[in-house]
Amino acid sequence: MDRRDLLKAGGVLAGSALMAGGLPGPASAARAVNFRVMTAATGVAARTDRRPVAGGVHDPKAGTTFISWGGTNEDSYVQAFRHGRWSAPLKIIDGRGDSHNYPTMVQADDGHLVVVVGMHNGETVIARSPQPHTIDGEWSPRVVAEGAAASYPMPFKAANGHLFVFFRETTRTVDPSAPTDNRPMLFMRSTDHGVTWQSSKQLTGLPYVLGSTDRADNLNEIYVGQLRHQRRPERVHLAWTLAGGGPGQHRHDYYHQDIHYAWFDPDALTFHAADGTDLGPQLTNDEIEGPCKVVVTPLERPADVVSPDYIQLVGWLRNGRPFVVWFTRDAALGFHDFASVWTPRGWQTSEVATGLRTREMEQIGPDTWRVYTTVDGQPGIATYRLENGRRWAAETAIPTPKPVQRVELITCFRDPARILATGASSAREVTVADGDVYVTGLA
Repeated sequence: MDRRDLLKAGGVLAGSALMAGGLPGPASAARAVNFRVMTAATGVAARTDRRPVAGGVHDPKAGTTFISWGGTNEDSYVQAFRHGRWSAPLKIIDGRGDSHNYPTMVQADDGHLVVVVGMHNGETVIARSPQPHTIDGEWSPRVVAEGAAASYPMPFKAANGHLFVFFRETTRTVDPSAPTDNRPMLFMRSTDHGVTWQSSKQLTGLPYVLGSTDRADNLNEIYVGQLRHQRRPERVHLAWTLAGGGPGQHRHDYYHQDIHYAWFDPDALTFHAADGTDLGPQLTNDEIEGPCKVVVTPLERPADVVSPDYIQLVGWLRNGRPFVVWFTRDAALGFHDFASVWTPRGWQTSEVATGLRTREMEQIGPDTWRVYTTVDGQPGIATYRLENGRRWAAETAIPTPKPVQRVELITCFRDPARILATGASSAREVTVADGDVYVTGLA
């Protein structure tokens, strides 16, 4: 049985593959792209499980770019870049020694920076900058009860200025009788720049907005790989995979299966399928197994054959059709990279590359996205162009002194501060923080 037998895209066999692995060479003359790499902080970054969401923002009023990252014990730090210089790292939140407790950052319409940390199955901690348009001053983190039992915060600012944070709830934290693999998605919203919050339970009257509690295979854990806010028309795109104990057992993150997609309307608080169908304020198992299904994969352990990774990237084309970039990994076959695009015939999937971790991407044309990738153990970031969610081509290599672990596009970026690239620590323990913090953009 080969990979075409194992992998099915919405019931349609995956398309042909264009293989590419390793770092590409210099860009061609027609696509010459030169990146400048800055080291914001040296030898201070710890291992992190951060998703490619909300690593930093550019503030046009202050002419300053702000970033956040995790240091020793996954303590949260912020930095500012202005007039070609980086401020010293400023610690604002204790991380309690858990690689999941990473900071994410948005900027409210009143100019205050809002940093959000989900304390891995515990509380949500919010810190607002003491003053608008700057990180200076004494930050005062506080626990927000509306974000109880939270992991993997994904904040964004809606067009009307409301702040949202999607997060995954570990239900057993609030209900000890719940199985360990009941972990649905919720959100909380602030209409006053992050000062006070309401949970999705309060806003919708529903226990969760995306997930399930009663699947026969116990895949009741949601791993959202990425959330991406589209301004016009306003949509919040989400891609995710399922996890859980599997048939006959309740175990956290034992199996992974399938790729899914939906978009969220932050005004109406409703979800929609790729074809625009209104699915209401809650995506239950019927929607997950129906209109939200992108790719069917076998029930496998993480890192086994065609088991989806924890991170998926999501984008859209000029005609409004969404696409998802995702990868699988295993010890024998390595990494395999896929692109799945919505078409009038349903989701169509192609294997586009091998050997790459797809870390983040950005739209650089109506139907063209730049994908940032890394190769395990190698310094540098490789960029590729993905056209129409199908055609994959090497673009250029961005050299970094050390390997990179995570990449996040900076919101409203201004070059040369386009992406935040957190260097890989030499150890899995967060007590070892010797990775660099890089910021790069067009020179």
